[in-house]
Amino acid sequence: MLNDRNYANELRAEPSAAAAPRPTIRLERKHLLAIRWMHWINFPVLFLMMWSGLLIYWNDSDNAYHYAHQVYRIGIGNVTLFRFFPEWLYRWLNVPYHVTKGLGDHFFFGWLFALNGAAYIGYTWFSGEWRFLIPERKSVKDAIQVTLVDLHVRKGLPEQTKYNGAQRIAYSSVIVMGAGMLLTGLAIYKPTQLHWLTSLMGGYEMARWLHFWLTMSFLVFFFIHVAQVALAGWNNFRSMVSGYEVQEVEAVSIEAIRRGGA
Repeated sequence: MLNDRNYANELRAEPSAAAAPRPTIRLERKHLLAIRWMHWINFPVLFLMMWSGLLIYWNDSDNAYHYAHQVYRIGIGNVTLFRFFPEWLYRWLNVPYHVTKGLGDHFFFGWLFALNGAAYIGYTWFSGEWRFLIPERKSVKDAIQVTLVDLHVRKGLPEQTKYNGAQRIAYSSVIVMGAGMLLTGLAIYKPTQLHWLTSLMGGYEMARWLHFWLTMSFLVFFFIHVAQVALAGWNNFRSMVSGYEVQEVEAVSIEAIRRGGA
């Protein structure tokens, strides 16, 4: 009987303060809802623009006989290393003879891209998020250090806030590139009505050249961005979906807190 009473008392007893640890993780807010929405909207819109742009690009050639459907190249002098784009790519993507569809889709998604970009810039400005994006004086130095860490040349990332120096430079550059794509696109779309803009871009052919290479730059940025997200891990990706990042904190007992240990 005595043993039963002692057992019941043990069940009713409160756990020791020292036995109750603090949580070892916490949620830290990283990305605002509007920023996340505009980020995920921009992703498919930009790729649909690239796709429709490829349908348009197929219709032109540097030389219709020798280089059909190839306008731009990478090379040194008369030596060509690569032409955009090989015929097998067009066939694989079923690009040929869809120019009209490409024009319609490109203009439609171009306006969505412009509206989403304008909303992003406006929201970033009024919410104060621009403070985390604009490069600082030390951003170039920090970007070099971050790149060396990514290449496993050195260890230890520089001190950072929401974004490191490399991210600040990259994300700010993407905003400038987006504006450049819209302006060059308008210069190509309405070279007569917007002749002042076309002239500002160096003429129709130069505007088209800039438009193409800005698109290629966006494509390169996308692959680097995805690679960096993969290297950063699931926690970083989750923050762009949920808005919160999981951070580890030191496990300290309640007793230690009461003694002033935390």
